[in-house]
This record gives sequence, structure tokens and C-alpha cells, in this order.
Amino acid sequence: MKFLKLLLVVTTFVNAGFGNIKKDDFLPASEAFKVSAVQNGDVIETKIVLADKIHVTADTLSFTIVKPSEHTLDVKVPASHELDGDQVYEKEILINIPLEDIYAKVSGDYTLAVNFSGCSDQGICYNPISDKFDFEGNPNAMGTWAKVMNALENSNPMAIVDILINESSFFVVFLFLIMGLLLALTPCIFPMIPILSSIIVSQQSSDEKPSAAKGFFISLVYVLSMAITYTLVGVVSGLLGADIQSAMQSPWVLTGFAVMFFALAISLFGYYEIQLPNKWQSKINSISDNAQGNGLLGTIIMGFLSAFIIGPCVAPPLAGAVIFISQTGDALLGGIALFAMSMGMGLPLLLVGAGAGKFMPRPGGWMTVVSQTFGVVMLALSIFMLGKVISAEVTMFLWSLLFMGTALYMGVFDSAKVKSGMKKIFQLMALVFLVYGVVLFIGFLSGATSALQPLQKFTSSSGTVSSVIKLEAKSGYSIEKLKAEVAASSKPIVVDFRKKSCASCDELEHLTFPDAAVQEELKRFTFITIDVTAQSDDEKALMKHYNLFGTPSILFFDKDHNALPDKTMSGFQKAEKFAKHLKTIN
Repeated sequence: MKFLKLLLVVTTFVNAGFGNIKKDDFLPASEAFKVSAVQNGDVIETKIVLADKIHVTADTLSFTIVKPSEHTLDVKVPASHELDGDQVYEKEILINIPLEDIYAKVSGDYTLAVNFSGCSDQGICYNPISDKFDFEGNPNAMGTWAKVMNALENSNPMAIVDILINESSFFVVFLFLIMGLLLALTPCIFPMIPILSSIIVSQQSSDEKPSAAKGFFISLVYVLSMAITYTLVGVVSGLLGADIQSAMQSPWVLTGFAVMFFALAISLFGYYEIQLPNKWQSKINSISDNAQGNGLLGTIIMGFLSAFIIGPCVAPPLAGAVIFISQTGDALLGGIALFAMSMGMGLPLLLVGAGAGKFMPRPGGWMTVVSQTFGVVMLALSIFMLGKVISAEVTMFLWSLLFMGTALYMGVFDSAKVKSGMKKIFQLMALVFLVYGVVLFIGFLSGATSALQPLQKFTSSSGTVSSVIKLEAKSGYSIEKLKAEVAASSKPIVVDFRKKSCASCDELEHLTFPDAAVQEELKRFTFITIDVTAQSDDEKALMKHYNLFGTPSILFFDKDHNALPDKTMSGFQKAEKFAKHLKTIN
């Protein structure tokens, strides 16, 4: 009896609330939601027209590229309103997607998907909806080669990632080889030539005939060790999500590098020889015709160290490969691509090595002079590394000692009567070194901090452009904190990520940002400097969120607070190039 009463109550309740609803009263999805997307000028205009008493839940609305590769678009959506505790849209949803946001992610024809979920006010919800629309690609899109040149010119790691994702594996490796060759044509490779030449000279015995084969073999060992270093750094960084390149800039590591360069310099001055143990050397000698094994360990060490000397030059492709590995997990392709780039960059060095081995004059006393000259180069590299750790004033003092000492070594005060021809020019160079060393010492005493402007304390005038940006680096940033500061700005935003003991960061601060043209452009921007030296969890998450690898990295936001990943810059930037880049951001 109780069961019958309960059944009667339930039946009455159902009939009272829903008895007047019929299946025909519910509109099919095609009538409840009418979706359109058309290209109009430089935007894709999307429209969702909702039938009466139909709404779309705001947090389900998204726009994605599904072909040729999948990407989620960050679009600016209109304000929603609350309905029964949910944020919803009703009547009509109009959203414009800038074509530049799409072209930054894909090349060629693409498919746009409009995704959302909606419900009827009567209480029924429809299945998730995803309407797709096909569009033609950018008619002015750059070809693959143009993309490579653009990526290198703008120092944009994300452009490298785009190439890695959208091209075939074989072509990606070929492209990175070409990138290496292009990098070899830049001044980045110049420091490697005297280093490699010094290695070849130091391994040339007095009774040995110059050999192109030996020169090529030494160069190959040098280039291979440099290439393997880059490959390991890139792969490990990508898989672990670690900034190993920045870790290598720690004071302890840099000091170790400086000591190693100093030790190599002393070796070149003839105090001792760096080489493999005799048993190992004998085996290598037998393989390489009893010639190439001498000093092989020193060659390997120098190749390893050289990889970090020219690190800033390869920051964009290295960062792009690391981001690609971290996002896709494809360490094999990323590693091979980096190895190909390194070998391409080292190809001219192989030619230099072979040529130096073949056309080097016959052994003689000149070899001692050349070895000692390159010993001075090693000392300069040691100061360069140490300068990233110690104060700028002390670095200036060390440079002054090096130049004055080199001048004395070159015989600047020797009698000119006993010198003739090239020896007089040599003595003139020694005099220039002495004068510059004295100028550096005066700069050190005056408190100057730049070896390029040692007399800045005496030459600065009141007419110099005053800084309009605050270079005070702040730490402790998180994704939320940065977004809050970006949202509070009414201007486009420049975010400079830096670390202590980062030479390229200091170059940006002292050479690029103070430039008059850069200062003038930066008046339009809000400038934020973030110090990520501590590498806290929040700082790591922040850099990962914006796909940044290493420092310096410069992130840009437009005046509508949208991040511009295609504008991101990595590594040191010259003032003229940076000012031109700022003009493209609004």
C-alpha cells in the first residue's frame, strides 16, 4: 500500500512538471546553433546564432586549427552572463580571429574548428558540437628557405619549432645543416679559427712535414666534440625540461672554464703538454699513421669549450630544437638536427684545418712564436669567461694587464733601429696594445665598467639620452603575477628574462637597451625585467608556459594583452635590429 502511494506521488510530480513537453518541442542542433566562419580582410569572422531559449556554456567555447597540424587559438571572447550559476552566451556570439595569429601557427591551407557545448532552457543539453571550416593559406606565406632566414634573422625559437613540426624529418635535418652553414658565415665562427690554428700548430713537431690529412683529422676531432656537446645539451635539456645552457653559466662552471683556458694558455707557452696517456696515444697513433694522436685530449677539450664560447650565436636554433623535443618527446629528430647544424657550422673549420695542415710553412722557430701568440688568445678567453663571474671593474683591470703585458712581450720598447719591414709594423701594433691597455687601466681607476667605453666617465655629457626603461630586475614572478602586470598596462609590453652571470644579458643591458633609437621606441612600451636566476618552480613554469629556453629571452605582448610568440627573441640582439623589431609591435 505504501509503495502504491509513493508511485502515485512520483507520477503526479512528473506529469505536473514535464507532462506538457513533447519531443517535437526540442530543436535539432542544426537549428538551435547556426555556425558560420568567413574570411573578411585580415580576420576570420565567426558567428554562432542561437535559437530562442538556447544558450552556450562559456567555458566550452574554443577555436582550434585541426589541419594540417593541431593548434589551440588564443582568441578574445566577448563578455558572458550568469544563468543558473553558469557563465553562458545567448542569442548571438561574434568573434573575430586575426589571420596573423593563424599564419603564425600553420602554413598552407588549414581547417578551423569552432567547438562548444549548448543547452536548452527547458533542461536538455546537446552533445558537444565541433563545426569545421576550410580556408586557403596565406597567399604571401614564406617558403621554407624564407622561414629559415627569417628564424635566424629574428632570433625566434618558435619559428624553428614550426619548421621542425611541419617539415619531413629528412628535410628538417637538411635544413639544420644549412642553418649551420649560414651560421658559419657570421662573425660567430671567427674565434674558432685561431683556436683551431693554435691546436694544429701546437701538435706540429719540429721534424714533421706538414700534412693536410693531419690538419683535417685534428679539425674533425675538434668539430665533432663541439657538435656532440651541442647535441647532448639540446637533447638532455629538452627531455628534462632543464635550462642546461644557463646552468653552464653558473659561477662555478664559468670559473672552471676560465681555469681550463688558463691551463691551455700555459701549455701553449711551452711549460707542459696536454695529451692522452701513452698507452692510449700509442693505439691512436697506430690507427692514424703515427701522426694524429698527439694532443687529442686537448683538442677534444677545446671543442667542448668552444661550444659554449659561441653559444649566444646558436641560441635560436638550439632553443627551437629544445622546445620541439620537450613538446613532442622526439629526441632522435631533435638531436640529429642539432648534430647536423653543428657539423654544418664546423664545415669551414674542416677546410681551414686541412688548408693549415697542407700550406703551413715548414717547422721552425716561428712555431714557438705562433704558439705563444695563441697562448695570449687563450688568456683572453680565460678573462672573457671569468668576466661573467667577477665584477666589471676587476675584469677591466685584467684586460688592461693582458694588453699591456702583450705589448711588452711584443717588444714595444725595443730599439726601432734594429727593426725593419714587418717588424716595425709589429712594433706599431704593440704600441697600440700598450696605449689601449693604459686607457683600460685609467678606465678601471675611474670606475668605468665597459671595455668598449673605458673613458665613459670622462666623455659622457648631459646631452646623452636618459634611460626611459627601468632595468631593475625583479624575481619571484609566476604566470599569474606576470599576467596581472600585463593586464594592468595600457601599452604594448616587453618582458626581458635575464639571469645573473649571463654575459649576453649584460650586453643587452649595456649596449642594446641604452641605444637612442631603442630608447625612443621603448617609450611606447611597458618594460618588465624578470630575474630567473633562482629558477624557482614558479619561474620554471613561467618560462615553460611561454616556450622560453635560456636567457636572455625577450617576450612581447600587444596593447590588447595578447602574447606574441612569433615575435619572441632569444640571445643578444644588436640595437639597430632590436629597434626595427620593436616597430613591428603595436
